[in-house]
Amino acid sequence: MTATHVEIGCRRWSGMPPFSGRLAAPEVGLGPAAGADDAVLREGVINHMDQRIGWSTIASRVLLYSFLWWVLTDGSAASWWIGVPAVSIAVFASAILLPPVPLIWGEVVKFAPFFLQRSLQGGADVARRAIHPDLPIAPDLVDYPLRLPPGLPRVMLLNIVNLLPGTLSAELDGRVLKVHVLDGLSDVIPELETLERHVARISGVTLATSRGDQ
Repeated sequence: MTATHVEIGCRRWSGMPPFSGRLAAPEVGLGPAAGADDAVLREGVINHMDQRIGWSTIASRVLLYSFLWWVLTDGSAASWWIGVPAVSIAVFASAILLPPVPLIWGEVVKFAPFFLQRSLQGGADVARRAIHPDLPIAPDLVDYPLRLPPGLPRVMLLNIVNLLPGTLSAELDGRVLKVHVLDGLSDVIPELETLERHVARISGVTLATSRGDQ
């Protein structure tokens, strides 16, 4: 087999690397001025390709996505004929697209009663506002500077906010989460702070000392 020459950017990669039972990161060139940035990029590619999804991670994701489905369908047993393939597809996609994320299961257990309580309280509040003759709602967007590090912990927080009645994650603008609320006059910041602390403990991450820090 003749050697091949593939030019990417301003750098040439030649030859066929020996196969060692694992994929090798390609030599990606960013031009003559890339310097250290090029090395950082290659190291990031290698680290991403080195990550493995273990059976414990798959099992935890099955439990997590099953719980989310149960919440979304109000625990309807008849929904599982759709839920089982939906959860399976979600787990399969996450195994390909998402790196392993450690979950502190003791904190998950502590969070479950809090989540159920807030869901019931929020649902009752939304129902009360809907049937009230004056319809006491004042929709608004609330800016919430995040202390969670970028990545899956922030994604988890956004999804939990969406699951709670009366709140919706509208946009993530850099380090600021814009939350749509039914009543802009109510103070939702303490609730979001509590949720963020729960997510940090579940994910095993440390919150930034000041809001908006990465």
